[in-house]
Amino acid sequence: MNEQLHGANCWKWERDVLDSERIEEVVLSEQDRPLWIKRREELAVWAEREKKTLVPKRTRMFEGEEVDAELYECLRLLNAAGVRTEFSCAGVSMLDEPEDHSLYAYVTLHEGTQTRPFVDYALRRMGRRILVVWEPQRRRYDLSSFYIRHNRSFCLLLEACARDFAAGLPEQQPFITP
Repeated sequence: MNEQLHGANCWKWERDVLDSERIEEVVLSEQDRPLWIKRREELAVWAEREKKTLVPKRTRMFEGEEVDAELYECLRLLNAAGVRTEFSCAGVSMLDEPEDHSLYAYVTLHEGTQTRPFVDYALRRMGRRILVVWEPQRRRYDLSSFYIRHNRSFCLLLEACARDFAAGLPEQQPFITP
């Protein structure tokens, strides 16, 4: 991965994908270098530890797709507010088995008239807890929990943001201090 400073508080990342196409990723959230270092250290520890299923994964059907129950209400609220979602998971693993090993939660949002206002609101409200990556070529945002194994709090906070946004209340809500 090639890191370069991009703009005031953004990191620009490019990564190779299987078909050799270059995909640009622009990190919109504002985590500083010490937080990234801590995250990498936590990831290394997580990758080495034994992983046990504590609670089986719960899913619900949403628009013909099976989604994590923890994100169902958030997805419903976002789509009702005109923010189209594509992918979601309350946890992913090094083995791509979210049912067994949760690492962090994420939601992918398609670009649209309501999407960037929601992203900006979530960034203000959730502070350093949220990692937001913009993929210009794919015209989508990936929102994920910055902190490893904070899936439940991420899902609850993102749902609260979606609920307030859908109700038209973003300017009136208190923000989490970073």
